[in-house]
This record gives sequence, structure tokens and C-alpha cells, in this order.
Amino acid sequence: MASDGRGKGTPQEGSPEYEWLYGASPADDATQVIRPYGDQPDATRVMPVQPAGPPSGPPSGPPGAPPRGPGRGTGGGAVPPAPSKRRRRPLRWVKYLLVLWMVFLIAVPFWAWTKVDKVAFAPEGDRPAEQDGTTYLIVGSDSREGLTEEEGEDLSTGAGDVGQRTDTIMLLHTGSGPNLLMSIPRDSIVEVPGHGTTKINASYAYGGAPLLVETVELNTGIRIDDYVEIGFAGFVDMVDAVGGIEICPTEAMKDPLAGIDLAKGCQEADGKTALGYARSRKTQELGDIDRARHQREVVSAVGSKVVSPWTVVNPLRWYGVNMAAAESVSVGEGTGPISAARFAWAMTRVDGDAGLTCGVPISDLAVTWDAERAPELFQHIIDDDTSNVPDQLCTPSGLPQ
Repeated sequence: MASDGRGKGTPQEGSPEYEWLYGASPADDATQVIRPYGDQPDATRVMPVQPAGPPSGPPSGPPGAPPRGPGRGTGGGAVPPAPSKRRRRPLRWVKYLLVLWMVFLIAVPFWAWTKVDKVAFAPEGDRPAEQDGTTYLIVGSDSREGLTEEEGEDLSTGAGDVGQRTDTIMLLHTGSGPNLLMSIPRDSIVEVPGHGTTKINASYAYGGAPLLVETVELNTGIRIDDYVEIGFAGFVDMVDAVGGIEICPTEAMKDPLAGIDLAKGCQEADGKTALGYARSRKTQELGDIDRARHQREVVSAVGSKVVSPWTVVNPLRWYGVNMAAAESVSVGEGTGPISAARFAWAMTRVDGDAGLTCGVPISDLAVTWDAERAPELFQHIIDDDTSNVPDQLCTPSGLPQ
């Protein structure tokens, strides 16, 4: 084998006959001819020509596959930037605020509940058997306890110790049918255990909540499950806490004893005005009967404002409503926060299609209970059958229509 002096018997780089092994020399790159595999001595020994310098891109795929561009696969392209911490931070703060808001909404009622007075109301002795549904006895006490002389004068109620009486007596029944709110005129003549036949509100003066409950159960046959008592001052605070309520006098009302001078028609009322509207009876055609109707109207209006979305959205109003309720309401012993919440919700559903509002069926303006209609309405409540109460039994005044 011929030698060119650079080695004996060894293939030399750059020799034409060994281009298949070493590749073309740099000088021949421009004119390099790429032979098809069939023209090379041994296709399995062909070595690709490696370009000078470092690779400029990711490894190529199988023969015939298109080159990978930026962002395709896992081996090349720019990696998308991670979300900025500045972008995530506002969302994090929103979550924190929502959690705090939920804690506030739950904590305030439970804190207020610790301030609610509890009243012993269950009478001793025989009582009606347990009945379906739940019946609350609602009492509006006219106690001036806690009122200063200035406050008593401003509210036209007076102040000091005037005895334990009640201007408002109502039954609220909830169960399988519509809620039913029934007023009992305070001057109703009934049997009071141990005191003969007298006005029903005298039972409260004689023996407080237990005797009043016993009197109601004795004369109606309805078992009282829970007791709620509302005072003067607290009532005013409650109305003011919800931003006032709408009242709709059917005639002009001017009553110095109640501290009101109202035009006929619907109008906004603050706590002081609402209290006078609920107390007045001297200027009303039906006296105590109209007063009972006004009381149901006011109580229902307060309940509707309490559960309005604005009460929940406005933190000041939410706090004010709960604190005012805690200071104005006393509940029966054994009543828990869940039961109290059910009562508050039920009070918002006593008007229109959601409920029924009635006066005790009476036969005359002396508020004598109707001997036939009254027991019939009571039996519907006992049977938890408010869905089938006839219209003639449930009237706003209690008088037959």
C-alpha cells in the first residue's frame, strides 16, 4: 500500500478514498457531494458530519420529524413565568377578609346571647299535654325598669316603679302549616287561677310569667313551649337599630298619652314613634282591638327588617340589632340560641301568604271571647292544623266578618 510519508499503511485523514470515514476536508466543504446510501461502500459505517461549535438548539427528533420549536415538549423553549406574588396577594387578603367576616357574623349573636335575661315561665301543676308544632307566648311588658325620668318623659311612658303589667299578649304558632300570630286583648275577662275571674293581664301582675302562662293554657287548652318578653326601652332601641320601620295608620292618630301625632297612610317611623303607635288606643275606633292589630304590624315589620340583606352586610347594623335584641328581650329558661333564631325567623313570616294574623275570636267590643269560634280556632292550633283555619275564624279584629 502506497504511503505519503504521514504514516505507514494507515488511512490518512483527507485522502479521497477515506472520505466515507473522516468526511470531507474543510477546503472541500463547499463542494462536498452527499452520496446516497446506495453509493457508499458500506452504509452502516457512514458517520455524520458534525458542525463546528456548540449545538445551537435542542436535539433533533427521529429522522423526518420536524424540528422542535420553542415551548414544544420538555426539552426546549421558554418556561412560562410563575404567577407573580403581587397578583396572588390581593386574593389572599380577600380570603382572609371573608373568613373574618364569617367569624364576626357568628360571634356577635353568640356574644349577644350571653347578655339575654332568662325568665322562669313554666307553671307548676297540671298542664296540657305535648302538642305538635311550637307555640310561643309573646309578652310586651310595660315595666319602666331601667328608664330615667327624662327617658320616661320623652317616650310618654313615665318612669319609676308602676308595677308589673303587660300591654301586649300574643301567641305565635309554628308547625306544619302557615305561621299563625294571634293577639289576646289585655282586657279579656278570663279565669285566673287563684284569683277568680278578671282581666287576663292581671295574671301577670299577680304572678309574673308563670301565672300568665298558666292562665293562657287554662283558658285556651294550648300548651306554651317558649316564652319571649319585650320591654319598652329595648323595643325602641330595636326599631332604631334596624333603621326604623314602615307603619300604615288607617286614620290620623293624635294621642298625647302615647306621644304621637300621625297622619293617615304609610310612613317611616323611628323607635319612639313606633312605640307610641303600638301603645295608643284612646284615639282608635276599636280601642284595644286596634292596638293589638298595630302591635302585630310593628312586630312583623321589625322582624322583616332584621332579616333583610342590609342587616347582614352592614357591620354596624348587625352589631346594633343583636345588642339591642339582647338588651330588650328576655326568654324563657331552657330556650337556646337556635330556638331563639327560629322564633326570630318565624316572626318574619306572619303576613301575606307566609302566615296568618288574627285576633282572638270575640263577639263584641267588650272583647268577650266568642263561645263557638274561639274554641274552634284554639283547636286548630292544638292540632297543628293552621292550613285549614277558615277565614271567619282568623280576622284582624277578632270580630266575625
